[in-house]
Amino acid sequence: MTRPDIFTQRESAVRSYCRTFPTVFARACGAELFDADGRRYLDFLAGCGSLNYGHNDPTMKAALLEYIERDGVVQGLDMHTDAKAHFLEVFTRYVLEPRGFDHVVQFTGPTGTNAVEAAFKLARKVTGRTGIVSFTNGFHGVTLGSLVATGNGAHRRGAGLPLLGGAVMPYDGYLGPAVDTLDYFEKALSDPSSGVDLPAAVIVEAVQGEGGLTAAGARWLRRLERICRSHGVLLILDDIQAGCGRTGHFFGFEHAGIVPDLVTLSKSLSGSGLPMAVVLIRPEHDRWAPAEHNGTFRGNNLAFVTAAAAIETYWADDAFAEEVRAKGELLGRRLDGFVRRFSPDLVEVRGRGMMRGVRCADPARAAVVTERAFEHGLVIERSGPRDEVVKCLVPLTIPRAQLVEGLDVLERSFEEVFGARAPTSSTMSVAAGI
Repeated sequence: MTRPDIFTQRESAVRSYCRTFPTVFARACGAELFDADGRRYLDFLAGCGSLNYGHNDPTMKAALLEYIERDGVVQGLDMHTDAKAHFLEVFTRYVLEPRGFDHVVQFTGPTGTNAVEAAFKLARKVTGRTGIVSFTNGFHGVTLGSLVATGNGAHRRGAGLPLLGGAVMPYDGYLGPAVDTLDYFEKALSDPSSGVDLPAAVIVEAVQGEGGLTAAGARWLRRLERICRSHGVLLILDDIQAGCGRTGHFFGFEHAGIVPDLVTLSKSLSGSGLPMAVVLIRPEHDRWAPAEHNGTFRGNNLAFVTAAAAIETYWADDAFAEEVRAKGELLGRRLDGFVRRFSPDLVEVRGRGMMRGVRCADPARAAVVTERAFEHGLVIERSGPRDEVVKCLVPLTIPRAQLVEGLDVLERSFEEVFGARAPTSSTMSVAAGI
């Protein structure tokens, strides 16, 4: 029997999710979690987007068990293995070639921030410049290099030293729907006295996961690509959370029809929650010298096995993507439906596909919503600059009945917190400040 006090006695104070979900989980399957007492929870967090195919997918589990049973290589550094070869073949056949991508794959391992750091280094090497442009409310990791491009103030303060080499531009919609924020960026790059040096790269998320589920429009992304091309700036798409099917396409930026210079992938790439991260690199930018960037755990062959199984199972044709898009529409309709019952000054729906959430003008109420949801058996988190967005990251494979069940719990939780009341003066003042 697990002693719950062992965590407070022995684990660092940096822990976070366990404070929001105070139980000891013991088992998981699909979109369901079970704690040590046997209580069932629906999982609308999905490993913060690392479990797009749910917990313990049977196909991936079978492939992994077979590989372990035959004593397959587990840790391969960057040596050639049959598991890596199979992943590369499958990834090429079902992901890259159908989209007209000829990118090469750099295995950075093991997490998303490792991929971002590698992409920044490579962009500087290719261009001979040092600066990185990111966008308001962007999140790209918490290691020192990635923090330069991460907007969250609490994370930035954790660096303990000045974060240099970055410039921040307003994301799509940041100044309101009538303003194209790229007007300023393009002007700044064209004006030698703007104070903005020509950067090595621009990094952007098609949907900002941790930043509050703001989604960039297709026209905005296409214009950003044109601006980067015209100035010789590399475009990095951080698809770590929005990728691997989350928006209804394998890549979160596919709706825009762009071809980034570099793409960072992690989270659900392994399919099973195993650590795995890569950078996709247009061949002309693959300027690395051997071992110029490395890492001990870039050869997680167990992750290669499950990643290949995930792609073969879910991406060999468009059926799964169509199913995800249909569920995303259902999710959007349900959120829109019950949010309309409350004052628009209190809540609004954000996001795209199955990466959606509800913004609350009062962050304290958003916190209570997630607390109530957990009490009713739903694991769901918050994001945004003030943790004001109740964020649905549902496993893409969730049965519709469970998706509806979880949304019923979420609606009940909003009802308990917001009721049918008009906004109070204190809530209106909070809304005015957001």
